[in-house]
Amino acid sequence: MTRRTTTQQYPDVQPELPPRSRGVIALSEENCTVCMLCARECPDWCIYIDSHKEEVVVPGAARARQRNVLDRFDIDYALCMYCGICVEVCPFDALHWSPEFEYAETDVLSLLHDKDRLGEWMRTVPPPPAHDVLGEPSKEEATAARKAAGPGAATAAKTARPAPVRPGPPRPSDAVPPREQPPERPESAR
Repeated sequence: MTRRTTTQQYPDVQPELPPRSRGVIALSEENCTVCMLCARECPDWCIYIDSHKEEVVVPGAARARQRNVLDRFDIDYALCMYCGICVEVCPFDALHWSPEFEYAETDVLSLLHDKDRLGEWMRTVPPPPAHDVLGEPSKEEATAARKAAGPGAATAAKTARPAPVRPGPPRPSDAVPPREQPPERPESAR
């Protein structure tokens, strides 16, 4: 409030964006399993996905396995409202927010970005923030720590007896007399 306002000369001076700001959605094609969650959850229906099944021969397996291969992944930014639901529901981290915001077009039909153009945005995606040192470890980290400790560590922790509790001075909550039980109802009232 006490400083004078200044106008940034935008094309010449790039703005300082806050970290993890939302610009354009980037696609990591190798992470996409064509589960279609992003397209189904999109409220604007601006994500178009096509795929085909491909057989993968696994040595030693009884039969060949099938996997989905991504043929088309398009996002129509003329319809997108940047809600981020597609990024949140992706279980394999195939979609990410990129801070890039300079993708204006002269033709509205050019706002349909294909998987190649969405893949180019991946280089601008910032790394995820560091974990909180004092925070609770993730499920994956806890499982890895248990496996690293060995099979005997998990059973030893379960069978270990807790330390005995030594009586101390009475607490104020212990001085409160217990509440009386209500009288028992007769058999006919039940």
